[in-house]
Amino acid sequence: MPGNPKGDRRERELVNRLDDAGFAVMRAPASGSSTDRELPDVLAGDGRGFYAVEAKSSSGDPIYLRGEEVEALIYFSRNFGAAPKVGVRFDREDWYFFHPDDLYVTDGGNYRVKKETAVEDGDTIDDLLTAGEDTDSDRSVDEVLNAVEQGVLSAEEAAEML
Repeated sequence: MPGNPKGDRRERELVNRLDDAGFAVMRAPASGSSTDRELPDVLAGDGRGFYAVEAKSSSGDPIYLRGEEVEALIYFSRNFGAAPKVGVRFDREDWYFFHPDDLYVTDGGNYRVKKETAVEDGDTIDDLLTAGEDTDSDRSVDEVLNAVEQGVLSAEEAAEML
């Protein structure tokens, strides 16, 4: 089954941009519809931060992602030990990145990114480089503290994890 030529070209462009920025990076083989397993489009790491990226591009506005795509990205990222990122690129704009929690959720359970939101609020490749582990560490601490608050973990278990 042939893929999406423009989408494939944009993914290769993203891989090259991340590589130029100093990330070790690869396109996930068999991402998209050619496999039963939902894999992210791109994996990238620089020794401090590690990202699983679902890449989307559009000549129009906005970009939509199916809820299942985002759930699969989060699931894979959690199991693989990477930070999930949705990378978006609009024509005549750069790549911008979002954690799935920061995306707008539609009434139908899908996700949407508008061009103006991407340009104003999205992280750039440079932001990913400088964020490194900080974003992951802060999110992990928050998750452990939430588990203690909900009674899932004891304070002693949380202390061991942190």
